[in-house]
Amino acid sequence: MNSVSLVRRAVATRLAARTRAIAPTSRLYSTPTDQEPDPQLNGYPQLPWKSRQHLKPLGWDDNLTRRNFGDPLHEQEEVLSMWGPDIPPIEPNVALRQFLLALSGFVAFGFTVKYVLLPEAPAVRREYPFDGLVKELGGLEENKARQEAVDTDE
Repeated sequence: MNSVSLVRRAVATRLAARTRAIAPTSRLYSTPTDQEPDPQLNGYPQLPWKSRQHLKPLGWDDNLTRRNFGDPLHEQEEVLSMWGPDIPPIEPNVALRQFLLALSGFVAFGFTVKYVLLPEAPAVRREYPFDGLVKELGGLEENKARQEAVDTDE
């Protein structure tokens, strides 16, 4: 074989591989074997529950919605289309675990700052006699201050 025919063969092989890689895989019109046909569809193809956001972005007649001309729509197209709700990039239980881990880190940081890093007060807190000056402040329980500590020096 000459070099021109080898180059042609290599180019043809690459082109065939590229068209196979770009070809849409959404034309699965058969009913899955583990499900019985839905009688409400009345012969309409029972398409798999797969969001169009999972499909390859290139190789479609309409790349924006990832559809080819003449493709049947899924019965839940408004949910499975490109304009439906976004698919989470990670599983919900993994996201919850990561959120709880971050939340526990913030709480641990707060407790560390409050109980470990915060110094004690440099002065003794003020105490009031006569049951916290309840009578002097009007006698209401809402006005009650800290009670006086009794030191017994015997």
